[in-house]
Amino acid sequence: MPLDKILHVEDDESIRVIVEMALVDISGFTLVACEGGNEAINQIDHFTPDLILLDAMMPGMDGLQTLIEIRKKPHCQHIPVVFMTARIQQSEKKEYLDAGAIAIIEKPFDAMSLGDRLESIYQAYLASADINKPE
Repeated sequence: MPLDKILHVEDDESIRVIVEMALVDISGFTLVACEGGNEAINQIDHFTPDLILLDAMMPGMDGLQTLIEIRKKPHCQHIPVVFMTARIQQSEKKEYLDAGAIAIIEKPFDAMSLGDRLESIYQAYLASADINKPE
């Protein structure tokens, strides 16, 4: 299953624009961009992504709180989440992974390779999760 639909949550408009160019214009993904956790939670009722790209530090509801709220929705419990953050202390990485993230991308990131990187992360997730195998 190729990666197609991505929900991107990022409060910084300039980063949202760069990510949109990287993922839509360069990589051809379907992208819904949100500027905060509350907007993401509202959008996810209408747009079920293959992957969520989530900023860690946002005003109001941060990335971890957003992830917790998204996971409360039955149709969102197994959507892979990748955090994108400038905060990359080992303890913070562990916190994001413990919360259910499958990967962490460090800011600043390479816009030209972002789509390929997310596709690789997604395919590795599918392979490790064996979600295509019947139970």
